Amino acid sequence: MLQYFEPDASHAAQFARDLGTPARFSETQVALTIDGHSISVPEGTSVLRAAALAGITIPKLCASDNLEAFGSCRLCAVEIEGRRGLPASCTTPVTEGMAVTTQNARLAKLRRNVMELYISDHPLDCLTCPANGDCELQDMAGAVGLREVRYGFDGANHLDAEIDDSNPYFSFDPSKCIVCSRCVRACNEVQGTFALTIEGRGFDSKVAAGQNEPFMDSECVSCGACVQACPTSTLMEKSVIEQGVPEHSVVTTCAYCGVGCSFEAQMKGDQLVRMVPYKGGDANHGHSCVKGRFAFGYATHKDRIKEPMIRDAIDQPWRAVSWEEAIAFAARRLRETQTKYGRESIGGITSSRCTNEETYLVQKLIRAAFGNNNTDTCARVCHSPTGYGLKTTLGESAGTQTFDSVMKADTILVIGANPTDAHPVFASQMKRRLRQGATLIVADPRRIDLLKTPHGGRSLHLPLKPGTNVALVNSLAHVVVTEGLEDADFIAKRCDSDAYQRWRDFIQEPQNSPEALESVTGVPAVQVREAARAYANAGNGAIYYGLGVTEHSQGSTMVMGIANLAMATGNIGREGVGVNPLRGQNNVQGSCDMGSFPHELPGYQHVADPAVREKFEALWHTTIDDEPGLRIPNMFDAAIAGTFKGLYVQGEDIAQSDPNTQHVEAALTALDCLIVQDIFLNETAKYAHVLLPGSTFLEKNGTFTNAERRINRVRKVMPPVAGKEDWEVTQDLANAMGYPMHYTHPSEIMDEIAQLTPTFTGVSYAKLEARGSIQWPCNDAFPDGTPTMHALDFPIGKGNFAITEYVPTEERASRRYPLLLTTGRILSQYNVGAQTRRTANSAWHAEDVLEIHPSDAEVRGIADGDWLGISSRVGRTVLRCRVSERMAPGVVYTTFHHPGSGANVITTDNSDWATNCPEYKVTAVQVEKVSQPSSWQQHFQRFDERQQRYLESAEAALK
Repeated sequence: MLQYFEPDASHAAQFARDLGTPARFSETQVALTIDGHSISVPEGTSVLRAAALAGITIPKLCASDNLEAFGSCRLCAVEIEGRRGLPASCTTPVTEGMAVTTQNARLAKLRRNVMELYISDHPLDCLTCPANGDCELQDMAGAVGLREVRYGFDGANHLDAEIDDSNPYFSFDPSKCIVCSRCVRACNEVQGTFALTIEGRGFDSKVAAGQNEPFMDSECVSCGACVQACPTSTLMEKSVIEQGVPEHSVVTTCAYCGVGCSFEAQMKGDQLVRMVPYKGGDANHGHSCVKGRFAFGYATHKDRIKEPMIRDAIDQPWRAVSWEEAIAFAARRLRETQTKYGRESIGGITSSRCTNEETYLVQKLIRAAFGNNNTDTCARVCHSPTGYGLKTTLGESAGTQTFDSVMKADTILVIGANPTDAHPVFASQMKRRLRQGATLIVADPRRIDLLKTPHGGRSLHLPLKPGTNVALVNSLAHVVVTEGLEDADFIAKRCDSDAYQRWRDFIQEPQNSPEALESVTGVPAVQVREAARAYANAGNGAIYYGLGVTEHSQGSTMVMGIANLAMATGNIGREGVGVNPLRGQNNVQGSCDMGSFPHELPGYQHVADPAVREKFEALWHTTIDDEPGLRIPNMFDAAIAGTFKGLYVQGEDIAQSDPNTQHVEAALTALDCLIVQDIFLNETAKYAHVLLPGSTFLEKNGTFTNAERRINRVRKVMPPVAGKEDWEVTQDLANAMGYPMHYTHPSEIMDEIAQLTPTFTGVSYAKLEARGSIQWPCNDAFPDGTPTMHALDFPIGKGNFAITEYVPTEERASRRYPLLLTTGRILSQYNVGAQTRRTANSAWHAEDVLEIHPSDAEVRGIADGDWLGISSRVGRTVLRCRVSERMAPGVVYTTFHHPGSGANVITTDNSDWATNCPEYKVTAVQVEKVSQPSSWQQHFQRFDERQQRYLESAEAALK
């Protein structure tokens, strides 16, 4: 029996959250008796669910707590007084005064007979079955008292069916399948991919993937929902087959995307056997994707950095040293740098992969021990415009809703985001709402998979040209205003009237009309008007956006434009609406919250405010600089200029992730002291003088904050391979620099955060353990957290409409560079790929490719699979071609998960006017057929090989 950690919660509340959509149930209560026990449950509850709420277990096979009732196995049959027959309890709703019997001799005989038929068509190998001890079929056979099987169907069953081992993470053994349909329904209802079907009838029926293909060749996305739903060992993780059934479990939070899924890390001894999505997780409700569910092998990969390394120069081999020597070396180099070049000559970059507590300590180290505000984070290159734009208009730098809120949306507007690839668990929830009839509007240069979702409502695709987001949102708002679709009551009560009138005068000008901007955006005016009406006239209109909004020269302007549109239509402050940035990394929201930006202390409190500084200085016992420090791009420029010479980078690979790779490499090469703290020798670490081993999410305690402001606990599953959690390393460096830190547990760091951060004053580990998760703000005004923001007012008082003038990007197509390159992510890989490339996920995406429209390929004589030279104004790289109808003519697309691809070799230094967020999404390029890698790729390979040799020699010397 697995022993689980579960936050305190009533059985009924947990059951109601796990089973079904709350909207299915009425507030009306129905009274009934089950086996003589009186119980009252909501109208619409099934008898099976009502029995569970009463603590009565009814045997079942086809039923599952996250699937719609099916009623096929008949194992859950019950007697109901006054009714004929034995109805299935999973499909029978309760009625007032109903009297139910769940166990008697008649029911017992029926259940044994049903189970006997199932077992008769099942291999009798329970003792050798890998699921022995973890098999519902076996459990139910015991529960109904089955002792012998009288039937056999020689030649008529599937006991000799071949095992499908094509998927790298799980196997499919059809000989063990009882055709309960749970896997098919999980694929349909939970994941929404519809990759599985039931073929044939009777004893010839079987589960089939795709068109009776191997799982790996089908549309299966390996989310694991089918594996989790399977009551036998038909679908089983290969890790369980190899290591055996796990014996204990720890609940923690996934360290991939910004959804923040909760998982049970299931262990056997000290070995992690599998990650199973936790049904009590408020962000994922027991669902998962291929990354969180299966791609955890990187944590024990042979490439892990296990010992600190130092060297005097980057063209020298590494030396493996003790933690004490490495920390002393790093502190000495930093002090020497400041002595020579001044206090402002060093800085640091926090990680969006590390915990809130670890990120908080890094920015504290920089402000208190380094004595400056030269701190920044990867949000600079992804969602910094979100912070600026939402702070300006709504008063808070975060999304407004829970993920669950989408289930009440009538129209869903997705702008510059690809949820099925970048936020797949939330995408499954969104697809469920679309199947229920919500309208979908997608504004994206590329035809994303979400548009293929079968649903009862309509879908609209607005294939705008890269770089024209602001023109599009202005034209949408123009329709709202000129056609009288505004929510006048909301505007009058909740918004600044002067700001609104200025914006209204601006937005209704003829140059903002869909017709005037049609040639700019490339979207027909009739489609823009249709989309604007669908959003404005919806009972609830919700906006979700991603990096396709923020990573532009007008990223901040576009975020403000989105907020303007939501306020103008009154789609703020309740469930089913809102402005929702889909954050990319697991803790990018938290890294911003924790004060990683150079102008803001934790909680977005500006360093120029004397009262704010006084509060921090009193607790930190130091003086805080009142001037904002350097942003990441400023650090690079200053390094090349010779004034910035030392950098501490925790868990961030700026050499691969930041634009204009040659510029970044030049900056890193110019540093006198680069300290990198990471789990692998990443691209940035190849330029380092100090390499400090990092710890994975499985090796630490702390918290992550997801895209819906949800603070989730991260719990240590195994000891750190290098002996220290990341926060301990930062603390050691602070002490070595002469600034004392003496924390003994991350909970103490969170207590300090709560003292200093107004939106976190009610947050504590004790409350997180009791509640499971909390959405900030959590303080005296909102002691239980805040699922929906701005319900009554805005932090700035009245909503502020901002003028959003469209300014064309400087990066435009030309005769020399006629195509526009945009970038994005793919489901199987994550960010720069350091983690996922070290797992079997590479079976799906072994290399980055360039997608190009057939017409553009034909003009250039390019065929699928050809090597393509891609040139921009700043660089050149080579990728393999994929001809794709998903692209619009004139637009090409690639991902950035493999360092050798050099995607950022060709991206430019253009950036958002307000935040310096790079314009990754618009790069003018030319494409031609080539036969060899680019000069940069050849240089990269040689440099990479040399650094790998240095590392291997250091490890060999250590051994």
